[in-house]
Amino acid sequence: MKVNTQSVNFTADKKLIDFIQKRMDKLDMFYDKVIQSDVYLKVENTSDKENKIFEARVKVPGDSFVVKKQCKTFEEGTDMAVSSLERQLKRRKEKLRTHM
Repeated sequence: MKVNTQSVNFTADKKLIDFIQKRMDKLDMFYDKVIQSDVYLKVENTSDKENKIFEARVKVPGDSFVVKKQCKTFEEGTDMAVSSLERQLKRRKEKLRTHM
C-alpha cells in the first residue's frame, strides 16, 4: 500500500518515513481493500513533552477512517494509531461479512 506522508513545519527523515510505511503496510493483513492512506505529522509549539501529532486517514470503498494521536515521539504515535486502525478495519470486515 502506498502511504502519502506529509510533515508540517519540519522535514521528516527517511528512517521515520520508512518506519511509518512498514507499520501501515501491516494494515493490509486485516483489510485488503484499502484504496489510499495519508499520514500527517505535526509538531506543536508548546512546552508540553507530548507535542508530536500523528494523524492518519485510511480510505476504503465507501468509507474512510481517521485516527489522530498525540505523543512524545512519532514512532509511539504511529504504533498507537496503527493498532486503533487495525481494530476499526477488523470491525468493518466483520460487519461486511455478516451482511453478505
